Amino acid sequence: MKDILAELHERREGARLGGGQKRIDAQHAKGKLTARERIDLLLDEDSFEEYDMFVSHRCADFGMENNKPAGDGVVTGWGTINGRMVYVFSQDFTVLGGSVSATHAQKICKIMDMAVQNGAPVIGLNDSGGARIQEGVDALAGYAEIFQRNIMASGVIPQISVIMGPCAGGAVYSPAMTDFIFMVKDSSYMFVTGPDVVKTVTNEHVTAEELGGASTHTKKSSVADGAFENDVEALAEVRRLVDFLPLNNREKPPVRPFFDDVDRIESSLDTIIPDNANQPYDMKELILKVADEGDFYEIQEDYAKNIITGFIRLEGQTVGVVANQPMVLAGCLDIDSSRKAARFVRFCDAFEIPILTFVDVPGFLPGTSQEYGGVIKHGAKLLFAYGEATVPKVTVITRKAYGGAYDVMASKHLRGDLNYAWPTAEIAVMGAKGATEIIHRADLGDAEKIAAHTQEYEDRFANPFVAAERGFIDEVIQPKSTRKRVSRAFAMLRGKQLKNPWKKHDNIPL
Repeated sequence: MKDILAELHERREGARLGGGQKRIDAQHAKGKLTARERIDLLLDEDSFEEYDMFVSHRCADFGMENNKPAGDGVVTGWGTINGRMVYVFSQDFTVLGGSVSATHAQKICKIMDMAVQNGAPVIGLNDSGGARIQEGVDALAGYAEIFQRNIMASGVIPQISVIMGPCAGGAVYSPAMTDFIFMVKDSSYMFVTGPDVVKTVTNEHVTAEELGGASTHTKKSSVADGAFENDVEALAEVRRLVDFLPLNNREKPPVRPFFDDVDRIESSLDTIIPDNANQPYDMKELILKVADEGDFYEIQEDYAKNIITGFIRLEGQTVGVVANQPMVLAGCLDIDSSRKAARFVRFCDAFEIPILTFVDVPGFLPGTSQEYGGVIKHGAKLLFAYGEATVPKVTVITRKAYGGAYDVMASKHLRGDLNYAWPTAEIAVMGAKGATEIIHRADLGDAEKIAAHTQEYEDRFANPFVAAERGFIDEVIQPKSTRKRVSRAFAMLRGKQLKNPWKKHDNIPL
């Protein structure tokens, strides 16, 4: 018995060493942690239960039969984050470059199947050189098996990807189908084809960082939701995100103790809107002053900054926030902001997270680049996402809500449950100047008449009361009482039940 136990201990120690001390040192020299160190930081202490530690590949070509490391380049299992169960796989770059073989993929698929079956999030820590070339089509088949599980798990359990090293070729499509992607600055990258292939085919000279680094994917492509300075910070932020999310689509998001008065009055909000209608203000200030303890977890902070998305808590309960940002492009909706917000709204709806919308939108961004880029279809994505959502929806119009953008931003007509407006709200087809020039075209040569008409239009429409008279706005509220009114609204909506007509699935305008 002692011999068997000694062998078990020896095998475990060997497996834990991965590719050996020399390669572990090389990983550390690049400023990266090992697969197991990452899991230790991500999960609660001593909570990790590993599966398939001794699995090895079955390839017998190119001398691979003589190199069969235990675990085959990926560590898989489950554990807890602040006491709540999650499944995790962490690719081990020290073992054959973390390359994906048939058995490597099989280990990941096993974890994903268990996550769906038991209703818990799955977190993937990606650090891989790609498909294992020695295995050929077997490795590609392994990728496709993972992809299929990403698709089946979508909207059932939260899926989070953390890119902590290379992620190239077919490997990128698994993270792409997950709900959130985080990257580590300067040590992670994602691209379908690398710099060498790009140079050969298009004659473009580009570095791996420029082509697919964290800055590229958080600011230009919107592939990634956030980028962090190092492995430690990235894993700490993933823990923080998981605290906002439900374990699966059959459970409500977690409720945590809160120490913030629900009826808190924020007098500073009464003066946040500038007297000059063309002067911007920071919408994040409003979000922070409404949230429990001023805690806001922003998603895609560096992309399409004219719209803000993220999570707050009200009375300890998770709420998704979508808000126009007047500081950028005057808060206009465009292609990028519509896509960003639509995806976020659909995530919230899939996981029963209520949605709070703050509106200050002068319209859709005009221009040929927007029209040629398909702003009509992209704008329709956000419209579709809001209209389809059955979760509690509370909307607050702070200032401008013009034209079709008023409709798109969770209006009463898209089944908004409670639609509030501040007294400063202006709800109209367009701004007073543009409207006057169309309605009173005959008087365009007379500046005095145009000024009088503009003032008349502003007095009639540059306020929330016409919409309130129609019942499109449920209540005009004092800015300082926004937290209280919004919190009470969501409390009232906790028992909301709304079902869409039966369908196999919708056909959102992609």
